[in-house]
Amino acid sequence: TMGGDGDGEREDDERKVELDEETKKILEDFIGAPIDDPTHPFWNPPPLTEEEEAIFEDVKRRAKECVGLDGFAEDLLLKDMHVQYVKRSSEDKDAIEYVLTDHLRLSGMYWGLTSLDLLGRLDVVDADEIVDFVQRCWVPDVGGYAPCVYHDAHVLYTLSAVQILALFDRMELIDRDAIASFLTSLQRESDGAIMGDEWGEVDTRFAYCALSISTLIDRPHCIDRGKVVEWIDKCKNFDGGYGSDPGGESHAGQVFTCVGGLALCDAVDRIDHTFLGWWLAERQVKAGGLNGRPEKLPDVCYSWWVLSSLCIMGKMHWIDQKALARFILGCQDEKKGGIADRPDDEPDVYHTFFGLAALSLMGFPGIKPIDPVFALPTHVCERIGVMRTAADGTVVGRRENSATKGESVEP
Repeated sequence: TMGGDGDGEREDDERKVELDEETKKILEDFIGAPIDDPTHPFWNPPPLTEEEEAIFEDVKRRAKECVGLDGFAEDLLLKDMHVQYVKRSSEDKDAIEYVLTDHLRLSGMYWGLTSLDLLGRLDVVDADEIVDFVQRCWVPDVGGYAPCVYHDAHVLYTLSAVQILALFDRMELIDRDAIASFLTSLQRESDGAIMGDEWGEVDTRFAYCALSISTLIDRPHCIDRGKVVEWIDKCKNFDGGYGSDPGGESHAGQVFTCVGGLALCDAVDRIDHTFLGWWLAERQVKAGGLNGRPEKLPDVCYSWWVLSSLCIMGKMHWIDQKALARFILGCQDEKKGGIADRPDDEPDVYHTFFGLAALSLMGFPGIKPIDPVFALPTHVCERIGVMRTAADGTVVGRRENSATKGESVEP
């Protein structure tokens, strides 16, 4: 039975995961206990002895010592080198990396620009030139943005475009109604899933993008959010995680899109907080970094996908933050700047952003705070009228402003 709100004892509810006989046998062999026998000792462990209680309390005490980054000096982060690295990445248009990333140009720009904003150096780029390029990626016949000029519109890059315009406080350039119509056209009537574009692929990433866009542009009801929540529910697995679609393998990146999407729908109660929190905490390896799936190597990008999900659920203290910070700092390139996926690998803008974003969530000195749901600096969210997330991870609404005529709009 899946359920519980993560506080105190778990309470059963009516949501159940039906397993076929083969999957059931594999699971029973793995845990060494029959699933259908609630009297088995596996499901009813004996109470802890005094010695075990003392060990448990010591573990909790040491876990608390892992929370927060007290003692981490700001100069451990190579801020100036990272700024120059991002700036060079946007200027060197002859580099092979630039040429091969044409198909995700707007997302690459969002990663780099948000990195600069978090470091307080968005001023090193030409805002007008960037905004002009973003607008040239607009596809008016569709109502969305393409990743680059002459490409097709897609919900992924429409979110990147909106995020970039939000960074530069140019939201007035957005055709909100056209984008809202585009998002409406992407929702399947049959099950509420969100397609990425007109060709029909569905993915929990696309659901998150549509929910985030519709909230940022103040058109929350252009999609049926209730149906999206129901579809995300179908993507939940027996291990508490979420996949890209119903039946898909649990993956930390997909977990963020589902947890963030449910937060945007004020539906975090659909998450099994304890079970999913455990699965996410298990992503931390001995090196301190986080992986995306069991038995995989750690990767800096999962520092964000895992940590933001834990942050939304109020469980960041479930991992060793100091060890994670050391891992991220160890992935910095001390010669040319930037952050790589793992120590001694080549840096890139993608991992640079997600490394900085994770450090921001942990309160690393010298980095602006970032919102765990919108993946934008919190000052940007506040400026455009989106309230910061509440303590339990839900989005509590939009700030009163002239755009809403003094009325709060629920996302």
